[in-house]
Amino acid sequence: MAELLLELLSEEIPARMQSRAAGDLKRLLADGFKAAGLSYGRLDAFAGPRRLTVVVDDLPTAQPDVTDERKGPGVGAPEKAIEGFLKANGLASVDEAEVRELPKGQFYFAVIERKGRPAADVLKDVIEAAFAALPWPKSMRWGSGDTRWVRPLHGILCLFDGAVVPVSYAGVSAGNETLGHRFLAPAGFAVSGFDDYAQKLEAAKVVIDQDRRRALIADGIAALAQAEGLSIPDDSGLLDEVTGLVEWPVPLLGTIDDAFMDVPPEVLTSAMRKHQKYFALETGTGAFSNRYALVANIETPDGGKAIVAGNERVLRARLSDAKFFWDQDRQEKLASRVDKLSERVFQADLGTVRDKVERLEALSASLAEKLGNADGADVRRAAHLSKADLSTGMVAEFPDLQGLMGRYYAEQDKESGAVCDAIAEHYSPLGPSDDCPSAPVSVCVALGDKIDTLVGFFGIDQKPTGSKDPYALRRAALGVIRLILENNLRLPLADVLATAFSGYGTVLKADKDTVVSDLLTFFADRLKVYLKDRGVRHDLIAAVFAVGGEDDLVRLMARVDALAKFLGSDDGSNLLTAYKRAANIVRIEEKKEKASFTGEFDAAVLEKGDAQSLASSLGGIEADVKAALSEEDFSGAMSALAALRQPLDVFFDKVTVNADDAKVRSANLNLLARIGQSMDQVADFSNIEG
Repeated sequence: MAELLLELLSEEIPARMQSRAAGDLKRLLADGFKAAGLSYGRLDAFAGPRRLTVVVDDLPTAQPDVTDERKGPGVGAPEKAIEGFLKANGLASVDEAEVRELPKGQFYFAVIERKGRPAADVLKDVIEAAFAALPWPKSMRWGSGDTRWVRPLHGILCLFDGAVVPVSYAGVSAGNETLGHRFLAPAGFAVSGFDDYAQKLEAAKVVIDQDRRRALIADGIAALAQAEGLSIPDDSGLLDEVTGLVEWPVPLLGTIDDAFMDVPPEVLTSAMRKHQKYFALETGTGAFSNRYALVANIETPDGGKAIVAGNERVLRARLSDAKFFWDQDRQEKLASRVDKLSERVFQADLGTVRDKVERLEALSASLAEKLGNADGADVRRAAHLSKADLSTGMVAEFPDLQGLMGRYYAEQDKESGAVCDAIAEHYSPLGPSDDCPSAPVSVCVALGDKIDTLVGFFGIDQKPTGSKDPYALRRAALGVIRLILENNLRLPLADVLATAFSGYGTVLKADKDTVVSDLLTFFADRLKVYLKDRGVRHDLIAAVFAVGGEDDLVRLMARVDALAKFLGSDDGSNLLTAYKRAANIVRIEEKKEKASFTGEFDAAVLEKGDAQSLASSLGGIEADVKAALSEEDFSGAMSALAALRQPLDVFFDKVTVNADDAKVRSANLNLLARIGQSMDQVADFSNIEG
């Protein structure tokens, strides 16, 4: 058994592509080893700014020998058939074939033994194929070659059992040498295996393990911050990115000039994070600090003082722009910017952002009236101002701050707190982990914004297809679902969608009923995904949706919860078994008799005793279920259904369903069909597994 060490050295690989590339290379090599019949032990991949590294342990030095047996024609078969068999298998004569006795007579067999190839030869093919198949999101060509790679490739290190594997790709041939840190240790050096490679790279100021680099950065920044009485907010995305930018992380602290501290902290954080890759720090009370952390990729004799000074100088220029926009934007009231939205296209077929704002005002006010818990004037005002900050210089420079900057400008203009919060929160929630607004005014505007967008794009037939969703309509639908469920809003979606459609006037040429129906189906699909992610059984979701006619998501969820609890009880699970038995009997007999059992029957025709007792119980249970459903007492409806268990069990034990008398048999089958119909008022039990 031997070790394979592979390294690809290139120009800087974008940080966002490194982890995926390491995983893809690992997968492609594993698939290649499997196809070549090579077993292996550990298979690890590492990624950094300039190199992808793979180490594989316990690879055999050669492929296993393979014996291939191929059955040929029978002894005595025509000469042509035998000649074809011999030629196809590389045999000179029948003497080289084996003759075996089979139940149908004697047959020729070609037994071909193939010696395994040396692993080094096989690995060359596997590795080169993996290089060619590696899927980069973006790639480039360089020099005079035609090969594409993420960045120009400078070197390949490939050792198997200490010897160089003659791999070649993009005009670069493999060797046993690599390079250290670009500035701290740029000289090349030879290695003999992975342990030697890792030790020499560490000495050459390169940490190859991305997890270790990440920990060094996180722990280093935390220690520096703690020494200053500060803390670092969680920002795993930025930490991952910076990990992919440095080979030898050196955390340092810088200071923001006091002149910029009156700019909103979100602006400062965005400028530092997005453009400079700095980590904002907080005081012990959670307030924004004037200190920040940066990560250098080099050690300096002065302990990083020059690096910090240079970064502070760059940051001053960056923040000067932010402060300029902050000061300039506040010279105009936010309301004065609303009309400028007519210069900004929302979507070519749906008009301008100003048009959207007008629709949003009316739709949000309608939602406030339906929900009854938000001040209508505040809702209209918040909707009117919600998009105004799109016309500010700050949002033009920092688009990720839209909504948030609107709140700051609205606060300066002395708008009410509810209006300011709604402006900031109306884009939320942006994803499954984003905070969901709960303030009534914010909820109305956030719902209106998303529903208007959904109706508009469905109205011009711009629906998501497959994995494509350029207008983030799935995210908008999920946002609507979360706003409704997490705030327990009793909202008839069909009516709201129809109101939103009417708000477009003559812009939408589609049929309103079709758009509403399609959107309800779309919401149903997104709700299924939302519930599955939270561990709700898919069959229970399907059972409740199959009842149909439900556009109140809170009521629908109550039905799902009640069904889950019911089926978790003995009565529920046993009744489900009985339901399926009854449904199967009815289905089989309908197919056999080519008839439909509608649930209509004459109780007097049923056999006296258990059959009539079940029919009598069913009448009372149906009334109880109907009453419970009218009160939206789904648990009560389930409890009423549970009363069917005992008489239905007795019916199956004591009554012959397929009685000889045709009238009795028909009544029995209609009774069972009626039981299914009664249960299906609560949920379609045929969709439930088990």
